[in-house]
Amino acid sequence: MKKLSSLIVTLFNVGKFPFAPGTIGSIFSFLLLFLLINSIQYIFFLIIFIIIFIVSIYFINIYNEKTIEKDSKEIIIDEFLGCYFIFIFFPIFKNENIYVFLLLSFILFRILDILKPFPINLIDKKFKNSYGIIFDDILAGLYTVIILKINYEYFL
Repeated sequence: MKKLSSLIVTLFNVGKFPFAPGTIGSIFSFLLLFLLINSIQYIFFLIIFIIIFIVSIYFINIYNEKTIEKDSKEIIIDEFLGCYFIFIFFPIFKNENIYVFLLLSFILFRILDILKPFPINLIDKKFKNSYGIIFDDILAGLYTVIILKINYEYFL
């Protein structure tokens, strides 16, 4: 079970990349999710998110039992879920230039994930468990969607 948890939380070892594993994992996630959302029905896309979310909580706990660090940089399933959360709102951006949307959402997500503005920073500091590991990235995804929607409505 430990090997499986390692594979899941490191996103099939992408998280073991020697530098910037979160960024590399986000690039991988965007590519994979773009292919997925265009390949299956939207309802299945949502169901897969819920399943991965639940499984991730379980596997992060298992992975954390064998490591000293509670939010290891190798754990990038949270970045995947944050990116996935952005793609849940993909249909509201369907009429926009898809490549501009992908680039802007990727850049914005990484900035928000790294800087951790309020209340992302509180979640990151207060919850040193699988929920905290995941929810700060989902909030970064939510902030990304909100900022992009405001920009597309009023500026772009």
